[in-house]
Amino acid sequence: MTQELLMSSTETRGKPGVRRYAMVIDVRRCIGCMACQVACKAEYDVPLGVFRTWVPYRVTGKYPTVKKQFLPRLCNHCDDPPCVRACPVGATYKLEDGGFVLQHYDRCIGCKACMASCPYNARFMLPEHRTYTDITKVVDKCTFCYHRVIQGLVPACVQTCVGRSRIFGDLNDPNSEVSQLVAKHATQVLRPEQGTKPHVFYIGADRNLTDYGRAVYKRDEQADIERAVFNRNKHI
Repeated sequence: MTQELLMSSTETRGKPGVRRYAMVIDVRRCIGCMACQVACKAEYDVPLGVFRTWVPYRVTGKYPTVKKQFLPRLCNHCDDPPCVRACPVGATYKLEDGGFVLQHYDRCIGCKACMASCPYNARFMLPEHRTYTDITKVVDKCTFCYHRVIQGLVPACVQTCVGRSRIFGDLNDPNSEVSQLVAKHATQVLRPEQGTKPHVFYIGADRNLTDYGRAVYKRDEQADIERAVFNRNKHI
């Protein structure tokens, strides 16, 4: 049985006999199609206005020579996740085999301590229950699609990425594609100075553009846009 780790600094990367899943995002291949966002929304029935993964962008350059730079975001499934340490009721934990940082929704009291401790703004409060569950008013986040991975599938966002910008696999397996990409390319992680040991690696990310998060989206404004589209099309 996979051990639940409540000590957030326990290493899983490089540990013999256990898997350590990671995601590599090659931003040079990201075209900003948002298919990953849509796939994640569909997989988890994520309510309007919140996201488990999102793709903020910035426009750089000067007209007429301008371009969009995308930086897909999600939970970094850190090897030293501060959210595990911050949770007062043991609702957040890390799996030794796989390194997934997960959430016991039935234990979550919605105190938001994990949200405050996450340097990546990867967590959010579910504003309402999902269609097929009664989960509500608890903190939610990306799970690396744990339920799919244990069935031998890749996360929904990886499955749907048309540019193969997202690659997922076992970093402890030297033959895996993610392991070879990390070994071959110069990679970046978000906010390395935090010492959380993130396991989402970027190829080609501009170090000067990595430190922005959900504020780019202006959550209320984005929610209003989504609601307007939903109300316009709900009878189709």
